[in-house]
Amino acid sequence: MSKVKTKFVCVECGYETRKWMGRCPSCLQWNTMIEERYTGAGNIKESLPASKAIPITDITKEYEQRVKTGIKELDRVLGGGIVPGSLVLIGGDPGIGKSTLLLQICGALAPIQKVLYVSGEESAKQVKLRSERLSVNHGNILMASETNFENVELLIKDNKPQVVILDSIQTVYSNELTSAPGSVSQVREVTGRLMHIAKDGGITVFVAGHVTKDGAIAGPRVLEHMVDTVLYFEGERHQNYRILRSVKNRFGSTNELGLFEMRQEGLVEVKNPSGVLLDGRAKDQSGSVVVASLEGTRPMLLEIQALVTPTSFGMPRRMATGIDYNRLTMLMAVLEKKVGMQLHNFDAYVIVVGGIKLDEPACELGVIASVAGSFRNKPISPDLVVMGEVGLTGEVRTVNQAEKRVMEAKRMGFKKCILPLGNRSKNLESGIADGMELMFADTVEEALNYMF
Repeated sequence: MSKVKTKFVCVECGYETRKWMGRCPSCLQWNTMIEERYTGAGNIKESLPASKAIPITDITKEYEQRVKTGIKELDRVLGGGIVPGSLVLIGGDPGIGKSTLLLQICGALAPIQKVLYVSGEESAKQVKLRSERLSVNHGNILMASETNFENVELLIKDNKPQVVILDSIQTVYSNELTSAPGSVSQVREVTGRLMHIAKDGGITVFVAGHVTKDGAIAGPRVLEHMVDTVLYFEGERHQNYRILRSVKNRFGSTNELGLFEMRQEGLVEVKNPSGVLLDGRAKDQSGSVVVASLEGTRPMLLEIQALVTPTSFGMPRRMATGIDYNRLTMLMAVLEKKVGMQLHNFDAYVIVVGGIKLDEPACELGVIASVAGSFRNKPISPDLVVMGEVGLTGEVRTVNQAEKRVMEAKRMGFKKCILPLGNRSKNLESGIADGMELMFADTVEEALNYMF
């Protein structure tokens, strides 16, 4: 028997060393080295024949064949459907709905493909109970409860499925390593072997992964580099809406977004996000404004609400939900300096209704409008939509694909729209926005004069 030795592995990048270090020399992160045990013999990798270099002009172009899952929001995020032989990682907080989504993928693909669902967290009977609630029941769905990866490989070899779903990667371990399940070496080894299974057999593999308290996929960062697609399942556990966002996709865009609603019968696609997110919006209330956001190719109308009140403390509070806190403080500084609003003695609370997170700069003018409306205690017209990026000098900068945003506002029945002056065009004024009143602003002060 080989002698057992110890090594230290960085949980961020996978760097290995024989002795402990406070700072990883590879990724320069502090306190990321953990101790692992391994056998001195190590794993002997099978030698493969060397590849040959050929001119790029001699390479024939092949288009990947996609398989529609039947879940349109998922197909949108994946770039049109799943690609055979791809490895897809789905991450999210515990209880957010990852297992529910994976089980619904089984039900959608079962009529056309054989699916193997391997659960490392629940027994087959527990998965069956959830499948009955989701109305997922088909003979092409094979279920197994297994945490040993060598046994998972035998299941794949014996049943020859077209799709494999593993829930979750942190629960599976390989006998070839002595470290515990979920460790850096185990996650890296299992993912690497799953990748070979996917590429060699043309099998589509879905893998669920937990996230840390910082929102990143648990385990080494190299895990995200190895897979073909990384999807994040976002949303508040106490909200009904869930967002499926692509952060890496070798076969499609990384800007697409899918919206689901969590119900008793499972995840239901939201086909009209703007109508759902604006449902129940209060009329004639100060601090409320509708902004036009663009997620990938999909325009969405969202409501931003602000509450500005005199502070009871020496230091005013600033709280933001759905937008970056630092961005809120920057925009309030613009209001103070360029518009003359004395906000230094007021608390400010800003939220994006519906639990949606906004990262797009085009929504900054909406934050400005909501804060100013609450501060002045004047309601903004309920038929108005605003869009625009705000600079530190108080200018309103152009936004991309303004035509799509205006068309979505028109479709939802809005009559007025405030846009950056740089987006003014004949096509926008004469054709797309026919019947809408367009107001173009060059500065924040000019935009606020249109609103109040």
